[in-house]
Formats: sequence, structure tokens, C-alpha cells
Amino acid sequence: MKKIKLTVNKKEYMLEIKEDTRLIDLLRDVLGFTGVKEGCGEGECGACTVIMDGDIVNSCLVLAFQADGKEIITIEGVESEEEIHPIQQAFLDVGAVQCGFCTPGMILSAKALLDKNPSPTREEIRAAISGNLCRCTGYNKIVDAIERAALYLKRGK
Repeated sequence: MKKIKLTVNKKEYMLEIKEDTRLIDLLRDVLGFTGVKEGCGEGECGACTVIMDGDIVNSCLVLAFQADGKEIITIEGVESEEEIHPIQQAFLDVGAVQCGFCTPGMILSAKALLDKNPSPTREEIRAAISGNLCRCTGYNKIVDAIERAALYLKRGK
């Protein structure tokens, strides 16, 4: 067993875990952040995407002890109590959400991109979401949503 301390969605946790515990299992099964989805379990689909210290990671490939001392953001940490995040609103506004399985990972990849680059090109958006697979939308609406989200964030919506 190993003791770790991490911050998830601005709340600090001190936990004792097995050394082979994956971050996705810690987030979903121990802490209850079920917005983190497991698709492939091999880091190929992006459904388990979270933001760790500002960078996107596939939580199915990260051992929980590797998150010791880190700050994690899951989809549950994106919205505020008052309203959904502008990125989430943009996804709704352009119809970029269909089955919804990929949506948390897409939104977190978009957030990580827009936090670093508030005015990305369509090519930069496509590169930022290239690790996230979607079987429903064909990606164009997702790229449109991220472009719109950039505008919303600039306007302070």
C-alpha cells in the first residue's frame, strides 16, 4: 500500500492505495467521479481523459501513485454551481453532443487547449483532440464547438 495526496477538482484527498491502482479506477471507483469513462483501457480512445497539472492525460494509463502531489481536473470540475462551463455550452449550442460517451474527454481536451491557446486555428483544435475518438459526430461539430467556446471565453460568457 502507498499513501498519496492529490487534488481533484480543487478538493484535496489523502489516500492509501495499492501500487497497481490506475488513476481512472481511483477517480471512478474510490472518489466517485464517474464522468471519467473507460473505453479501451489502452490509451487509444481518450474517453478517460483528465487534466493533470494543466496537461491532458489518459487516466487509464496513469498509475494513481503517479498523481501524488498533482492537481487533477475531471469533467465534474469544469462547471460551477451556478452554470455550465462555456465549453459545455458551446458543445450544446452546435449539436456536438450525440451519445455523449466521448464528450467529457473532448471537453477536457478543449479546455486544456483553450487554457494555453485562447485563439486556436481549426488545425490546432484538430490536433488537440486527436487523441479522442468519437464514433457519432464526424468531428466537424466538435471543432465548431471548440471554435465557438473560444469566442464565448473571450466575451466572458
